[in-house]
Amino acid sequence: MEINKILVSQPKPATDKSPYFDISKKYNVEVIFRPFIKVEGLTAKEFRQNKVNIADFTAVIFTARTAVDHFFRLAEETRVTIPDTMKYFCTTESIALYLQKYIVYRKRKIFFGISGKFDDPQLLQCLNKHCKETFLLPISDVHKSNLDALNQSKITYTKAIMYRTVSNDFQPDEAFDYDMLLFFSPEGINSLMKNFPEFNQKEQGVVIGCFGATTAKAAREAGLTVDIEAPSPKAPSMTGALELFLKENCPKEESAEE
Repeated sequence: MEINKILVSQPKPATDKSPYFDISKKYNVEVIFRPFIKVEGLTAKEFRQNKVNIADFTAVIFTARTAVDHFFRLAEETRVTIPDTMKYFCTTESIALYLQKYIVYRKRKIFFGISGKFDDPQLLQCLNKHCKETFLLPISDVHKSNLDALNQSKITYTKAIMYRTVSNDFQPDEAFDYDMLLFFSPEGINSLMKNFPEFNQKEQGVVIGCFGATTAKAAREAGLTVDIEAPSPKAPSMTGALELFLKENCPKEESAEE
């Protein structure tokens, strides 16, 4: 098997420290970062149609930096002034720190969990301690987080769709000559089939890699063969699974180092 060009359906890493660059050099393969999907914010008009008024809430729960960006964008576009008394609850510390882009960071009004999930004991303790607040949960139209822990907590919250995931369509003159495609969401698989309805994996000899069980399921339901699947006991990350596949099926390492 010969793999020369790999499409990673994610944005290009901000730094050159990504394992993908090491793999590219080590196995003499070209790695292209090209998302199949993109995030698109709701307009102020669309948001108002949901009949959710940001000013009615005293606390916000953030699950991603994207949610932070669109919350403050829509607040500005709907002319809502966020009060200094607003409290922020984040699923991770990195999201909490990201709030500094929009507000002055004060520990007394910013709380976060460790695991990134709603059942995180630290996050739940903070939420339940402030259960008298009225909580807003900004989400996307394809929100996948398990909300059972929130539903079983003492808080009352309202979900508000603030952004959507759409297909990042390929242009007619955009080359699609990859030997391997790596996907990270079912939406990415859907975008592939939308952009290339005649795509024939077997005839074109394309290797498909998927991160996450739901992504792999979507690929199989679309008639694709999943050749690389992560996480797994041997490879908890996509880069780990990719390197393991290349090592076993495309041993270019020696020639790349000569």
